[in-house]
Amino acid sequence: MESHIVKILAITPVTHNVRQFTVEKPAGYTFVPGQATEVAINKPGWEEERRPFTFTSLTSWDQLEFTIKIYDDHNSVTHELGLLKAGDELILHDVWGTIHYNGEGVFIAGGAGVTPFIAILRDLQQKGQLGSNQLICSNKTLADIILKDEFEAMLGPRFINTLTAQEVPGYDHHTIDERYLKEKIRNFNQHFYICGPDPMVQQLKAILVKLAGNDALVTVEI
Repeated sequence: MESHIVKILAITPVTHNVRQFTVEKPAGYTFVPGQATEVAINKPGWEEERRPFTFTSLTSWDQLEFTIKIYDDHNSVTHELGLLKAGDELILHDVWGTIHYNGEGVFIAGGAGVTPFIAILRDLQQKGQLGSNQLICSNKTLADIILKDEFEAMLGPRFINTLTAQEVPGYDHHTIDERYLKEKIRNFNQHFYICGPDPMVQQLKAILVKLAGNDALVTVEI
């Protein structure tokens, strides 16, 4: 199995608990936007603790980038990642497929589930192919929205946010359910991409398969 030890070049805060890790890119290392790899920390006791993270960089970039939510409530890999500094090392493994872009549609994300969509949408923007793609994000609070400014600049009004634990003027305050989807989406004969907590993904997949009438139009993270 392929593995690479890479140095962390920079760590940048994105939100209060999300950080971007910019790391070295091994020679010849390629991936498709939406793909992921298993990452471990190159420190004693952590080398075999692998966790899947999606690339948020593009293949054309000179470095790799991961956008990772840090959980500090238990002794986890992400907690340990939150303690790392530039110069520390990660271990990367094989690239594997998660969500692949199949055509224009609606991306639906719960919290950090937006990460597979970052590289996909950046890639489409670079190619001038953003088209009419929409991004609907559900977060608990305004402070939890990942890359808010970038998505607003990229998608304008097609970047829709709903906050479940906070009421803020200009933002929806609603769980993403069938009624909400019918309010926000006019055409269900298009592609849908869902990523987030498992219960949310399974619930929305069932709703969208019913509304679209075609399960081939609904792509979820596997």
